[in-house]
Amino acid sequence: MSDQIASQRPIRCSVQSFDEDVFTLVAKIAHEHAGLLIPREKASMVFSRMGKRLKALSISDYRSYCDLLESEEGHWERRQLISILTTNVTGFLREAHHFVKLENDILPDLIQRAKKGQRVRIWSAGCSSGEEPYSAAMAILSAFPNASSHDIRILATDIDLPILETARSGLYPESSLKPLPTTWQRDFFCAIPEQAHFQISDMVKQMVAFRELNLMDAWPFSGQFDVIFCRNVVIYFSQATQYQLWPRFEAACRPGGTIFVGHSERIEHHNAPSFNMVGQTTYKRQGLEKSSQMAQRKWSNGPSR
Repeated sequence: MSDQIASQRPIRCSVQSFDEDVFTLVAKIAHEHAGLLIPREKASMVFSRMGKRLKALSISDYRSYCDLLESEEGHWERRQLISILTTNVTGFLREAHHFVKLENDILPDLIQRAKKGQRVRIWSAGCSSGEEPYSAAMAILSAFPNASSHDIRILATDIDLPILETARSGLYPESSLKPLPTTWQRDFFCAIPEQAHFQISDMVKQMVAFRELNLMDAWPFSGQFDVIFCRNVVIYFSQATQYQLWPRFEAACRPGGTIFVGHSERIEHHNAPSFNMVGQTTYKRQGLEKSSQMAQRKWSNGPSR
């Protein structure tokens, strides 16, 4: 009987234990596969989060988990590892000054462009659970209620598959809506009392296409964006990786377009010379627009559902 009880006990993993070799391997995988820079002082966080994966997989020790990560069959688990190591901190209208800039200085021109039949594209890079791209969509719909009948689309990307599913659901607790104007709460959300949550409206959801994207990989689009949100994303990368990414964002931004970065992030002029600071953590790309149409990816004609 005692053997039967023992066999039913959950596997215990000591998340407090530290193994230098394990940490070195995990940090290496995070950097090589996702560009993440994990300092040693984050080791306790790393082992704590890995402990949850060990429990989910019924693996008894970190070394065995590392064997899985390094195996040919470990591709999916490496993706899961990156997912648990990423930081998902966001909120509606977070860093509100960017949305003030968007509404007052950027949207009037973009709306006029859309009314003339031109395409308008916004990219939320590192969109997390969706509050950022949905905030942009609500800002557009608030200023231009007829936006859905024009060629205005928002691409929202993240490396974390589970968090993308949360974003696609558009379901949020009431407390998360507090930063939003009451008119937005009324117009763009529907209460789901049995879940104590609010569902974002289809009108907003239809403007946003959520896609998985590792910023370290090739970017599967060739069209340029009028506005890019890349906030509190590259701060988790090494300086060398940041220096590789900023020129890519520069190329992805339409001349005259805008990129918003996080409060602790800066784009150095020598790294992306056509980006000029025009506000707090706000940069505008200088230069003339090309008259020829850029190639467009599938989602440019509307998110596939």
